Amino acid sequence: MKHLLAVLLLAFSLNGFAQQKELVWHTDVNKAINISVQTGKPLLMFFTGSDWCGWCTQLKNAVFSKSEFPAWVSKNVVLVELDFPRRTKLDPKIQQQNYTLKNEMGVGGFPTVWFVNPEITAGKVTLKKLGKLGTSRNVTVKSWLENANKILKNK
Repeated sequence: MKHLLAVLLLAFSLNGFAQQKELVWHTDVNKAINISVQTGKPLLMFFTGSDWCGWCTQLKNAVFSKSEFPAWVSKNVVLVELDFPRRTKLDPKIQQQNYTLKNEMGVGGFPTVWFVNPEITAGKVTLKKLGKLGTSRNVTVKSWLENANKILKNK
């Protein structure tokens, strides 16, 4: 009986993990813009150096990998990752897109997270800047999401 109870507890806990919604990080900004327009959610644009930036890894570990983050994302934003790796080759179109957006958004360091609302007028897309965040040594998912919510309130 104890073994049956242990197996059932394990099965239920694994089922709970399986039901957690996996984050979808878009790399094609045009696709993300279409989703943003359809859902009315702003874009969270994460400028990162995935294979060399220690602060980017720290932000991922302290905020993006926490269980509170996917639930917050599903209600609030469309995720976009704009990567600037040193060892990994990107598709040239994605690389050009990322550099263009880095310059357009005035990104000077990594990680930088911009919240933007895409606005389409006469077929032209404009990214309305709502605000930006980074990270710090003592960042927590709670503090980061509180700051993100302050930015999104003003959209």
